[in-house]
Amino acid sequence: MKKIGLYDPAFEHDSCGVGTVCRLDGVASREVIEMSLSLLINLTHRGAAGADADSGDGAGIIVAIPHGFFSKVFGKALPPAGTYGLGTFFFPLDPALGRRARETVENVSGSRGFRVAAWREVPTDASKVGRYAAERRPSVWQAVFATRDSVSRGDELERRLYVLRKSVERAALAAGFSQDDFYVPSLSSRTVVYKGMMYAAQLEGFYPELADPLMISNLTVIHQRYSTNTFPSWRLAQPFRTLGHNGEINTIRGNRAWLAAREPHLRSPLFGEDISELFPLIEPDSSDSASLDNSLEFLMMGGRSLEHSLAMLIPQAWGVKYPMSESLRGFFEYHAGLMEPWDGPAAVCVTDGRKVAAALDRNGLRPARHTLTSDGFLIFSSEAGALPVEPENVLETGSLRPGQMLLAEAGSGRLLKNAEIKSVLARKNTYGRWVAKNRMDIPGFFSAAADYKTSVRDLKFRQNLFGHTRDDTEVILAPMASTGREPVGSMGADVPLAVLDRNPGSLFSFFRQQFAQITNPPIDPIREKLVMSIMTFIGYDPNILAETPSQARLVKLKHPFLSNDDLSRLEKDLSHDDFHSANLSGTFPEPAPDAKPGATLEAALDDLAEKASLAVAGGAKIVVISDRDAGKIAPENGENGENAGGNPGAKAPARLPVPSLLAAAAVNRRLLADGTRVSAGIVLETGDAWEVSHMAMLLSLGAS
Repeated sequence: MKKIGLYDPAFEHDSCGVGTVCRLDGVASREVIEMSLSLLINLTHRGAAGADADSGDGAGIIVAIPHGFFSKVFGKALPPAGTYGLGTFFFPLDPALGRRARETVENVSGSRGFRVAAWREVPTDASKVGRYAAERRPSVWQAVFATRDSVSRGDELERRLYVLRKSVERAALAAGFSQDDFYVPSLSSRTVVYKGMMYAAQLEGFYPELADPLMISNLTVIHQRYSTNTFPSWRLAQPFRTLGHNGEINTIRGNRAWLAAREPHLRSPLFGEDISELFPLIEPDSSDSASLDNSLEFLMMGGRSLEHSLAMLIPQAWGVKYPMSESLRGFFEYHAGLMEPWDGPAAVCVTDGRKVAAALDRNGLRPARHTLTSDGFLIFSSEAGALPVEPENVLETGSLRPGQMLLAEAGSGRLLKNAEIKSVLARKNTYGRWVAKNRMDIPGFFSAAADYKTSVRDLKFRQNLFGHTRDDTEVILAPMASTGREPVGSMGADVPLAVLDRNPGSLFSFFRQQFAQITNPPIDPIREKLVMSIMTFIGYDPNILAETPSQARLVKLKHPFLSNDDLSRLEKDLSHDDFHSANLSGTFPEPAPDAKPGATLEAALDDLAEKASLAVAGGAKIVVISDRDAGKIAPENGENGENAGGNPGAKAPARLPVPSLLAAAAVNRRLLADGTRVSAGIVLETGDAWEVSHMAMLLSLGAS
């Protein structure tokens, strides 16, 4: 493309295209489908392809179930509207495998109180997609699920269908099917998904029934995919069951891990004993967008509204400098202590079949535009003008600002803006009062004076003990101490790989930063302090399906770094019956000359993990691992280095520090295995971490 007038190709930033069309009066029409398909095609440039230029990364559409169309294709087998579930399935092309897949669905359905009233193979045209996509295409089937009791409707039916789908997915994996061979794009009483590994313009060609006059809807969500962190595939095409997502989730590994850690503690009367059928909540080998969809769907099925669930997962900025009401700040602070945000640049469109919502991440790093027409259509997309509207028919245009949300309920006739949505959420409960009454603040390092004194001799001894080099002292620590800033250095590293180095230094040197495969601008909580924070909470309640004042009983830290005074408060001042700490030694005795290499350290790690497990089981909310006594004579060996075992002249072994990375990881893994990690914090007092990267590694391996 050439520069023409005000257009400059340098302004092009390809990324996923996402959008929604909603008729506010709630009347289903063919016009909504046609507008949505046109919107999708106009966002084709936001998609991508591989070496086979005709095989797109993915495109799709969510529509409200058109009962009239499915009455035509299923006939009398279709129950009354609103009393059945409609499932779309990707099965293997092989007829025998496809038949076995359908049998799996039928067997599980019977055990969950459903019967499969009818099957149909969805008409598709493989010639309309690229060669690569056609070779890997699934056989697309749809099934009607009728309840045996014929009384479930609305949210209850949706919840039962959700449990059914998760049970079917588990059974398919147990039967030996891979996710690419057996996938459920949608199973709902409200919506149906048509998607695949294709370009936007190929969607209607591959699924000819999208052009049927009876294919109508009052709302849609559309998506054109530009895959960044995963390879294109049929199952990872968007939209997923509830959302279309334009962006990346930079915290994805932590988000998945924390949600998995909560699973043993999740309880809800809405699910009852069926909740065990939902695990794992995050589908294995899924993309970051698919994982977000899994989480959003779970929160909505667990009883929260669409907008409440979305505000929990993608919260707006709410720090003390951000202008907002105290009740709204209380809402976000309460939920920050309940669930970590799924952070990253994102614009999302979401639907539960009755409402559609659009939201933008708190940094505002994705475009998000909307148009409201005088005849009652809401058009939201990644770009302004993606769907042409006559000027005289435009009632309102606008764009979402960072952290904002739009909400439309088909049939209400109203478009709710961010302030109204958040105001209603904030008044749902007295969140601010819950937080103020239950939180326990620790001032943080920068509000406390340095309070540790030592001799030069002791300092040199400890620097040697923990592996400090002259470069560490002069190039890293001295500038930080004198200027209060991290020293500037090259991104490159000319030192040998630690695994090949005869003098590798500390354990931290064996790790390298993993860069995200995305092109976002560099951001940090100093330059972006209005919208970013490194606030840390300790003492999470693992049951995110509940909503009670006691869940706000947390230690709140402005950042994850503590002074000696802060640590003293954690260990002594917070000695409540329901919130106390346990102090464990992060040291081990110097190995005997004839000991097996590594055996003493391994035994120390096992012992440390066991003690942490017992402490948390006994009610400790904070596990403090300290190597302050490193270098000292083991106290159990008596005074002055004398061995209590009857050899007065023998020197007792000194205590050596357990590498803090190993200590944090060992305790973290043990508490995860126990199912107690979420509700307990891990605090390290260590001398072997002094660089910013060291701190990042400790946090990533489990330290709070």
